[in-house]
Amino acid sequence: MDNGDMNGNGRDKLVGNLKSVMQDAEALLRGTGQQMGSGYDAARAQLETAWDSARGNFGAIEEQVMAGSQEAIDAADRYVQSNPWQAVGIGAAAGLLIGLLIGRAK
Repeated sequence: MDNGDMNGNGRDKLVGNLKSVMQDAEALLRGTGQQMGSGYDAARAQLETAWDSARGNFGAIEEQVMAGSQEAIDAADRYVQSNPWQAVGIGAAAGLLIGLLIGRAK
């Protein structure tokens, strides 16, 4: 499974959990409008369970993003180490382009 598939599955899982949290929150709000009894407690328990699950998925997605970022940083570092003058040229060109854009915006 490639990294794109993992990120897509993680996003889908996160979206599903967020929808579940919203549905549980709506049920909780409806329950508080009625008598505060067992319905309120059940809705509250469901909301807490869904929230914990969503929080866990946020953590997993954050780890995937951090791992992907570290891979990109490592790849850029390897490129710069093996091609230092090209990296300096690319940096200078990017700086020039940014300077021109900032100068035009004023």
